[in-house]
Amino acid sequence: MDAAELRAIQAPIKERYKSDPKAAVITLTARGSIENEGIACKVETGRALAVAGLHPATGGSGLELCSGDMLLEALAACAGVTLKSVSTAIDVPLKSGNVTAEGDLDFRGTLGVDKEAPIGFAEIRLRFDVDTSAPQEKLDLLLKLTERYCVVYQTIKNGPKMSVTMQRV
Repeated sequence: MDAAELRAIQAPIKERYKSDPKAAVITLTARGSIENEGIACKVETGRALAVAGLHPATGGSGLELCSGDMLLEALAACAGVTLKSVSTAIDVPLKSGNVTAEGDLDFRGTLGVDKEAPIGFAEIRLRFDVDTSAPQEKLDLLLKLTERYCVVYQTIKNGPKMSVTMQRV
């Protein structure tokens, strides 16, 4: 896909959202079921069923997916798609590229070993390694726009309003 094709696909969508801003607001949903077997949660991914469990650093077997890894995978996936989309839109040719998302966790917090230890990622780093002949100014713009338009990155960075409820079924 080139920039013209991307613009042609997105133009009517953008126009609709300009004329009807409410049409641009959708709710994405992820669902999981908590089974009686082991400490796990089965998550519907749209393509398959992913089974998340405890990380080995907290006593898990390592056979199930770690939700922390899944968060980083979602970040890498979103950032990679965004980078590719932006590079297409601004005509930055990419021969190849890799996206790496890594984060630091102190498992003492989530295990309740140390009340002062943070729960969650203390730091997340996102890195792009690209093979391109584009000048540095274009790469700087590509990085700036990728950061700006990556949904998962912006969600993590800005911390959305959250709420939690529980109800009997």
